[in-house]
Amino acid sequence: MTSQNPVFIPGPTNIPEVLRKAVDMPTIDHRSPVFGRILHPALDGVKQVLKTAEGRVFVFPSTGTGGWETAITNTLSAGDKVLATRNGMFSHRWIDMCQRHGLDVQVVMQEWGEGVPADRFEDILTADREHQIKAVLATHNETATGVRSDIAAVRRALDAAGHPALLLVDGVSSIACYDFRMDEWGVDIAVTGSQKGFMLPPGLAILGFSPKAMAAVETARLPRTFFDIRDMARGYAANGYPYTPPVGLLNGLNLACQMLLDEGLDNVFARHHRIAEGVRRAVDAWGLRLCAARPDLYSDSVSAIRVPEGFDANRIVSHALNTYDVAFGTGLGDVAGKVFRIGHLGMLTDVMALSGIATAEMVMADLGLPITLGSGVAAAQDHYRQSAAGSQRAAA
Repeated sequence: MTSQNPVFIPGPTNIPEVLRKAVDMPTIDHRSPVFGRILHPALDGVKQVLKTAEGRVFVFPSTGTGGWETAITNTLSAGDKVLATRNGMFSHRWIDMCQRHGLDVQVVMQEWGEGVPADRFEDILTADREHQIKAVLATHNETATGVRSDIAAVRRALDAAGHPALLLVDGVSSIACYDFRMDEWGVDIAVTGSQKGFMLPPGLAILGFSPKAMAAVETARLPRTFFDIRDMARGYAANGYPYTPPVGLLNGLNLACQMLLDEGLDNVFARHHRIAEGVRRAVDAWGLRLCAARPDLYSDSVSAIRVPEGFDANRIVSHALNTYDVAFGTGLGDVAGKVFRIGHLGMLTDVMALSGIATAEMVMADLGLPITLGSGVAAAQDHYRQSAAGSQRAAA
């Protein structure tokens, strides 16, 4: 039996019924003009979500990890130097991928709970007078720790250093959830996936390439075949793909972009912030704290919640699933067993969030943690009620 409860993992996210139906479509001839009428509006919609007028969008049958590989293999060559920070599991995995591809990665180590250190990046880039660093990697939203980093600050660091390195950004769990300004922030490659803010099943790696990144493609020497954007660009020009495309997912992406734009991106971002703040109020009421070190780092996509010392956070995740049929996110890497995660991105409402908060309370009470039932729910309710009242006053 399929549970009717929403999931509270940080992706894949809950899928609106209208998007589920859009993905579930009859087979078409993907070499016919019909496919072009699905493909090009989807690409244009992504451009609007990324806030880019200059960039080119590419969508591959893959996931965010495939998007990382697309970014580095299309713009870099073996031995190239890359600057990155390790502040969570997903930044760690992108670094590992770069090293496997023979890139020379200069890693700035950070505590898990901290963001990308733009000031430290500026020092390193300023000292790189020969411009050996070819790319800077930044994870906008570190999903493992619930940390949002300041990408605009990373761009300012590059500019202050007068450095020409490419800026490659992992926006897998941030794009379409909160503000992302590809052109304004000077992002050269933005990477995301279908299963987060776009509210679709997994299966699409979605990327934006700036003109500067497009130029780098011509001199890059890392091997690429499936992820070669030159082949993809030629396919797009002929209303097709260089291989069989995921037609249903692209049809869903087209509609997902329409839904986001119809809601209004500012409203989408405000909704994510409001729901996330309700979760944070609940965490505070429970007497717990977030993994993110400071409020300016708090993610509006996912909250990683620290449990008391000596308690295994995995017990919360397993008990919630086995007893209440509700999915929360487990801790990963350096914070495994130390945190559990509540995802609050994609298709989610205040009311849905309250059900997750209430379930987390029941689980922690069941497991003997000193939680007062209703405390977190009440704190979140108070926030959501005030937010709703404020919205009504603004509308009037």
